[in-house]
Amino acid sequence: MPLDVLTLFVVAVCLAALLGLFLFFTWIQDRKIEALAWWGSAYLLGGLGVGLRVLETAAASLSVPFGLPSAVLFVACGMVWNGARLFQGQRSRPLATAAGGIAWFVACQFPIFAQSTGNRIILSSVILSAYAFLTARELWRERRNRRRARWAAVFVPLLHAVVFLPPIALTLMQGAPLSDSWMAAFTLEMLVYSVGTAFIVLVMTKERAERMHKTAAATDTLTGVLNRRGFLEKTQALIARRPLRSKRVTALMFDLDHFKSINDRFGHAAGDEALRVFAQTISTTMREGDIIGRLGGEEFAALLPGAARDAGVAAERVRAAFERVGVEIGGHRMNATVSIGAADADARDCNIERLLARADAALYAAKEGGRNRVAFAADEMLPSPPAPGDAPKDLTARPILPPLGVAASGA
Repeated sequence: MPLDVLTLFVVAVCLAALLGLFLFFTWIQDRKIEALAWWGSAYLLGGLGVGLRVLETAAASLSVPFGLPSAVLFVACGMVWNGARLFQGQRSRPLATAAGGIAWFVACQFPIFAQSTGNRIILSSVILSAYAFLTARELWRERRNRRRARWAAVFVPLLHAVVFLPPIALTLMQGAPLSDSWMAAFTLEMLVYSVGTAFIVLVMTKERAERMHKTAAATDTLTGVLNRRGFLEKTQALIARRPLRSKRVTALMFDLDHFKSINDRFGHAAGDEALRVFAQTISTTMREGDIIGRLGGEEFAALLPGAARDAGVAAERVRAAFERVGVEIGGHRMNATVSIGAADADARDCNIERLLARADAALYAAKEGGRNRVAFAADEMLPSPPAPGDAPKDLTARPILPPLGVAASGA
């Protein structure tokens, strides 16, 4: 069945306008994903380019600068690529976005190019394929998607890029412009590509929005670390993986010393700032793979791969670092410190709630032992000398004392 190219162009204009409006209004509803605005604008601009081509063909008397319709369409293809870059967190490249359209329009001002249909087909195919390949490369970087979903996102622009390579070879071999049937086939492919790309864009933005909402639901708004729900979910996942690599995991419980006194003396705003400073300290001091969360109030927790003795080194780094930055917070001389309890367990049969309870018992022992120190659960007790002036206590855990000078100031 013969396909009328002009009719396909009219359909393309309507379809591009509808898809562009749909993507643009989707962005208006949730402006966190800037790429949607670029993609929606690209479809609207592409519809304008095809519309100018229709007017140029249908109305011979209409004065449209030669090469302008295709130049607008190529800029729209560049905007699709630039939107994919923004979606991956890359910087916008306006000049590269418009480079294809500019190159086309400038070339069309030279008679030797404008009068050669074959040259125009080759250059337009190169521009379309280049932008499609670049878009596929950017979408491939979305490694947070499942592998199957990532392949689907890359396949459509990659196929589009491959489809526009044969016209180059056909034009070079035939030495003559493509027939109307070929042009109709390529126009139909562009329609299918437009619909497929819009569908992929919507699926990717939906998955991105779901991840963003899920992250927000699992994050403590004050400190930026995981909240209790997020912490428990992450630790369960880590414990499930650890038997493959190690036999033990360690929980650390942190509690800011005399936090009520900080609120009473300096106000709740200063107390919130102390919590933020501690969250920043623990996040920058511990390893990237360690899971850190705020369980509530001034109480924080962390889960580390490895045994308690190794985790105790990390805990001591946190204690010492916060003691240094806690001398003055928010313009107030607080001398804020933190007490830490540690407990480890075999990852193969670990219950996170029980492990946290044991670490909490060790934390209580650290506070009873003088605060500003690290203590281990009873079954991980390490021999350590009592602090000067400390009376022996019947505790369920024994603290690892900080250096002598630090211990004396940590009450």
